[in-house]
Amino acid sequence: MDRQLEILAPAGSFESLQAAVVAGADAVYMGGSRFGARAYADNPQGDRLLEAIDYAHLYGVKLYLTVNTLLKEQELTEELYDYLLPCYEHGLDAVLIQDLGVMQAVREWFPDLPVHASTQMTLCGSGGVRLLKEAGARRVVLARELSLAEISKIHQDTGMELECFVHGALCYCYSGQCLFSSILGGRSGNRGRCAQPCRLAYEAVVGKKAISEKGAQTLLSPKDICTIDLIPEIAEAGVYSLKIEGRMKRPEYTAGIVRIYRKYVDQYLRYGKKDYRVSEADRKELMLLFNRDGFSEGYYKQHNGRDMMALSERRSSEKDRKAYEELLVFLRREYVEKQKKILIKGCLYAKAGSPLKLELMTVGEDAEKSGNVIRETVFGTCPELPQNRPMEANQLEKQLRKTGNTPFEWTELQISTEGPLFVPVQALNSLRREALAQLQEAIIQSGSRMPSSVRTGEEVCEQSGECSASLPEPYGRKTDSSCQDQIQLHISVETKEQFQEVLSHAEELRQKRDVPLAAVYVDAEGMEEILTDVIEQIHRVGLKAFVLLPAVFRRKTADRYEKRSHFWSSLPADGYILKNMEEYEYIRRIGWEKEMILDHNVYTFNSRSRRYWREKGVRLQTSPLELNSRELEALSDKDSIQVIYGRYPMMVTAGCLHKTLNRCQHREETWRLRDRYQKEFPAKNFCRDCYNIIYNSQPVFLLDRMEELGRLGAGAYRIMFTTENREEVAQVLAQWSEHGKAPMSFTRGHWKRGVE
Repeated sequence: MDRQLEILAPAGSFESLQAAVVAGADAVYMGGSRFGARAYADNPQGDRLLEAIDYAHLYGVKLYLTVNTLLKEQELTEELYDYLLPCYEHGLDAVLIQDLGVMQAVREWFPDLPVHASTQMTLCGSGGVRLLKEAGARRVVLARELSLAEISKIHQDTGMELECFVHGALCYCYSGQCLFSSILGGRSGNRGRCAQPCRLAYEAVVGKKAISEKGAQTLLSPKDICTIDLIPEIAEAGVYSLKIEGRMKRPEYTAGIVRIYRKYVDQYLRYGKKDYRVSEADRKELMLLFNRDGFSEGYYKQHNGRDMMALSERRSSEKDRKAYEELLVFLRREYVEKQKKILIKGCLYAKAGSPLKLELMTVGEDAEKSGNVIRETVFGTCPELPQNRPMEANQLEKQLRKTGNTPFEWTELQISTEGPLFVPVQALNSLRREALAQLQEAIIQSGSRMPSSVRTGEEVCEQSGECSASLPEPYGRKTDSSCQDQIQLHISVETKEQFQEVLSHAEELRQKRDVPLAAVYVDAEGMEEILTDVIEQIHRVGLKAFVLLPAVFRRKTADRYEKRSHFWSSLPADGYILKNMEEYEYIRRIGWEKEMILDHNVYTFNSRSRRYWREKGVRLQTSPLELNSRELEALSDKDSIQVIYGRYPMMVTAGCLHKTLNRCQHREETWRLRDRYQKEFPAKNFCRDCYNIIYNSQPVFLLDRMEELGRLGAGAYRIMFTTENREEVAQVLAQWSEHGKAPMSFTRGHWKRGVE
């Protein structure tokens, strides 16, 4: 077959890197000491990371560095450049990124360093992929929730290089949209420190009754995925890189999974889909290495369901435990501890009175795979005329073939001699060592870059005008709050009864002198059929009306919106609230010229990401929910909207509690998840596009922190209603009007603590 596939292996440690290389990976992804989404892996640091790049390149394997977290302002402006520069010069093959601000910085600092957009960017459609392609991404890692049909369409629409997960752990939440660990324990998944509360047990509660099976269950814990049977279909959908999850797992796991996927990718590439077969023995081996209540094939062929979830913990039989231990011993011996050899061939030219000449070159699959055959020629001392018996060719060959602990192995060594001669063994050893050392260095250096191709941060600042002093207000330095326009209040609602209650208080809220109500956001999912009427009602009371678009914008949603493009483009709203990149592309494509506002989950953690969206025509940006007040104060400005009340969405998930518990009635409800501490988290199901949102057990309440909020310099505050009934909405609005005390149960979110 003409097409190629990349097996991309996890390397959470140097040992795992070695195991992946020996087992046949084409590329590995690895974190360094900073900025990676697996902060608790045994990531190499400093020179050890550079050594890892050299090691991978020695065997023709690519190494991608994970910088797939959200970076705070100081990290991006003062730390990232110095962190990346040595890796770049060492020939780093790509950097994996979540943060758009980081992407902009890397593209400016290192123009020829490929950028891969992480699955943390929640890429669910062609629009988002096109946007990132324009921003300079070379490859995108798609959301794990997409079907084969969705992936195929993205490939056809964009021609982008695609990477998808094929094996390993599956998150319950869309990657990049999870705040569960962050809010509960301050360990943010967006900062690489997820504590995996989704793997704990919960009860599903409706009313006062627990409806899940007896005892708490791991209702949010998906099975690991195994797609070994789907490799042909995944490849034909347009996926180039087959990504294995597992940077927190042991090297033997990496070796075992890569070994089997290597076998079947090669089988597919050689024989095609028609003759593709997977043996039961290999399926059993994958199961032995790790599984959660078995495997699923992920979302490639189904949207969700009970059979995708690890609801119980199977106990391994004594036979399986013994087989597992034996497999680990085998994998360690054959892949973790064994050194992979680079095949070489060469020729020694020897003549008395002339310097020894040893020519050698790399051969075999690794050289062909990298497309880089390396040749070296080394000269040694002059052979002498023999005093007694001349040296035979086989004696010379025997000495030169002793490669020892080097990574090389001879496939062919020719000895060309002219006349009788004698060479001291020490001279042959020296010639061999020098030749192999030079060849190894040449292989490594073939992928390095010259420092002169780098643009320093200072040069970029001078040429792009990025320095805050050169940007027009409000895009430059924070202005004195006394010079700002009056702060406004925005209120978002998701239900009709919430809207009606807000509307009934609209006049008095508009008259509030210090922070008057200026805009109402209405949810398109819950009120699409009455949107025009709702917008007109908002306008009649002198307020702006904005429409909240869906949490995810996948093909089914996009197709539905495409059919009504005229409706959405001519809607008399003042603007749209965007929750993902796909929605930005859709709104611009239908010719919308009014306002666009980023919601909090389109992350703007730093000034570069904020600048990117301003240049895209987005006027207002909702501040991220994971920054503390000091960080927000340094970043916020008149184009910032600060959430001051609301239940944070902890998870947006394609999984559905109703499907998991076999209680799907295609009716939208709000259930609750009860944890081991008896905290209850509201969970809404959105049936039309089939996804759930799980909210925090307590609302964030900052209505009594007006003096602190004023120091942010934000242009607007937002009260965010999600699961509240009409009475609760009225209570919150009363508290706002009076700046009253907080309710009995509330949280300050990250206002004080932030995230690491």
